Amino acid sequence: MAAPELISTFDALLADLDGVVYAGPHAIPGAVESLRRLAGIGVGLGYVTNNASRTPAQVAQHLRELGAPAEDHQVVSSSQAAGELLASLLPAGARVLVTGGDSLAQEIELAGLVPVRSEAEQPVAVVQGFHPDLGWKDLAEAAYVIAGGALWVATNTDMSIPQARGMAPGNGTLVAAVAAATGQRPLVAGKPEAPLFHAAAKRLAADRPLVVGDRLDTDILGGNRAGFATVAVLTGVDTRETILAARTLERPGYLINDLTDLYRPYPAIEIDAGQHRCGAAAAAVHGQAVRVSGDPGDLDAWRAACSAWWAAHPETATALAPVLEWLDH
Repeated sequence: MAAPELISTFDALLADLDGVVYAGPHAIPGAVESLRRLAGIGVGLGYVTNNASRTPAQVAQHLRELGAPAEDHQVVSSSQAAGELLASLLPAGARVLVTGGDSLAQEIELAGLVPVRSEAEQPVAVVQGFHPDLGWKDLAEAAYVIAGGALWVATNTDMSIPQARGMAPGNGTLVAAVAAATGQRPLVAGKPEAPLFHAAAKRLAADRPLVVGDRLDTDILGGNRAGFATVAVLTGVDTRETILAARTLERPGYLINDLTDLYRPYPAIEIDAGQHRCGAAAAAVHGQAVRVSGDPGDLDAWRAACSAWWAAHPETATALAPVLEWLDH
């Protein structure tokens, strides 16, 4: 009997976008086809993004242009998660100061709350999300309300955002400015916090979602915090080496090359007398080194190395890289 495909044990895939589905303006090879196959096997699909300046409809339109399956409701943004988080903490009709764009105000309204733009309208909470037109007056208004004791929720705290001319300040830098002025810290709805992932799973009515991402510090950490299974894909930011060195909270449950690997059986790790075997590869820890018997180009060798190193260092709060010794090369 053939081993089951990795994706077959889950009822939904919660996918990051940049580095997983596309890189820049182009789809990553194999990604679109892999996402299309999900419907045929009864697996739900949701997209999770920290981008609070684009509406879910705009994100879905971009995905459809790439050929990926994407209805508006399949996109869950940090602004939506912020709205749901606020709705769970406030009575319906509560006034929320919106420090962000119209798309964020729209999500607050859809959550059954009333978006306002000034302290004079007596808001009981502040929601802060990125918008390129935000200025000092907007941040000051938020600071006045927060200093008065209002609940404060940030869509996300990404410190930078990529732009055509380079890296620019992200929502995290604007949140930090308000935090410095008020001495307060917001609740965060987006990655790497759990609410965004919980909102996506709820929308898909998923009990066993699999979170796939290319970044340990946002996608994998957030999925782990949400209590969901996580898989790191090697088409974006993090590499085999950085994943091997990952701190405990950022370690994925699975490691794949790209989304096509979702449709392949995932090899089991067998442990015997300190040897961690995966496929034809094996690894064992000796001091601060991991000795690997296998081909560096074979992902099974890295899966074995991760298993051995993580077992030897189950609790580490910072990244910890071993010395790699390849015995067969």
